[in-house]
Amino acid sequence: MVITTTLCALALTIAFGEEEYYELATIPTPDGLVLEVSGIEVLEDGTALVATRRGNVYRVTGAWDDDVSDAQFHLYAQGLQEPLGLLSHEGWVYVMQRGELSRMRDTRGDGRIDELETICDLIPISGNYHEYSFGPAIGPDGNFWVTTNKPFGGEPFGRAEWRGFTMSINDAGEMHPTCSGLRSPAGVETSPWGDVFYTDNQGEWCGASKLSIMKPGDFHGHPHGIASCKKEEWTYSVVENVPDGKLFPEVKEEISELRLPAVWFPYDKMGRSPAGMAWDMSEGKFGPFAGQLFVTDQYDASVMRVSLEEVNGNWQGACYPFRMGLQCGAIRCEFGPDNSLLVGQTNRGWGGRGNKPYGFQRLRWTGAVPFEVHSMKARPDGFLLTFTNVVDPVAAAEVANYQLESYTYKLESRYGGPEVDKKQVVVKSAQVVDDGKAVRLVLGEMRAGYVHELRMQNLASKDGAKLLHPEAYYTLVKIPK
Repeated sequence: MVITTTLCALALTIAFGEEEYYELATIPTPDGLVLEVSGIEVLEDGTALVATRRGNVYRVTGAWDDDVSDAQFHLYAQGLQEPLGLLSHEGWVYVMQRGELSRMRDTRGDGRIDELETICDLIPISGNYHEYSFGPAIGPDGNFWVTTNKPFGGEPFGRAEWRGFTMSINDAGEMHPTCSGLRSPAGVETSPWGDVFYTDNQGEWCGASKLSIMKPGDFHGHPHGIASCKKEEWTYSVVENVPDGKLFPEVKEEISELRLPAVWFPYDKMGRSPAGMAWDMSEGKFGPFAGQLFVTDQYDASVMRVSLEEVNGNWQGACYPFRMGLQCGAIRCEFGPDNSLLVGQTNRGWGGRGNKPYGFQRLRWTGAVPFEVHSMKARPDGFLLTFTNVVDPVAAAEVANYQLESYTYKLESRYGGPEVDKKQVVVKSAQVVDDGKAVRLVLGEMRAGYVHELRMQNLASKDGAKLLHPEAYYTLVKIPK
């Protein structure tokens, strides 16, 4: 089955001039194809596999062409149950269905699967609509790591075990619960150094959306699955008596198993519903942010940017706006052989920005370098801001051009929550360093476990360019020694 499209690719123009640096091309959806993208994987030959929430998988050719109007969609598999992730591994394509990790492949070479095998069907579901399952990603133990969504609303069919967990599944299909306390873990991805991170959506027991590393035995804050931790399959300590209404840093002092997020995504300032993510391994061919993480947001119809660092054994970092104006809620993203970023989208089940119910678009760097904060890194007495271009030294050394505020969130049963315990942070000095491409901010006070929100004004590059995005949000899990 081959569907050929003849529509022209579209590029959306949005505010702030983002399109001057990252152009957005729309890969036209053929007539009759409801492309509610739920998974993307790029094969070794450069072919993109695209899964849909409705259960089909397509091979897409032409997605990397300068003109994507002739992109073709070839049916690869059909009849799956809500596949929400794809992974190519050792000649197979692994797919996370609603209650099952499966693998499939095409052995005849005709572009359609002829083998479909169940790896593990031990993931319990009760029938609640919110019991999604995401992944897989390869964990540090070499197994497949998947995340299970907790139910939402009523549970008329009873409560299923192991919802709101990370599960490690080996090749023999044996499943081992690894992390607890997840809420709606829509994105799962292995980092270049082998650890697995996940994104979670704001809601009850989750004051704001977040990005977190997952380590065996972690508790991520939601008490829904605590009863499952009392089963013999759970081999780690059991977290009980979760306080309702305390600040996250305070709860961390009481519950050592609690994993504080590596990055909080402040509500509405940085979207509402983070989902899929991809590390930029292009070595500069996608622009000046090589090695950083790009995260989709379903509500905001956008892609966000994250820089991470390891401080005192903890991963933490900053998030920044990157590219808005997608045609629909962004769910999945994947880098391709031309070092562009494919973004799959759907609004199914949630409201979101954009003017389409689903979409498939490509972000490509134009070659122009925006003037941006490249990274924000913690220092014992402040932060080091690195920029993509040499700064205007006069404006960059003016402390009045930097406004900092710190705040955190409460671990509480209410749905979401405000920024709390806010405090203005005094900027004592701003020193231009590193040949003019960085500024060292010395602060009056830093608070571990708090978001440090930075807003800048009047900053410009040496050649007069204004900051494309004058804000950054650093989650200070630990203050460097």
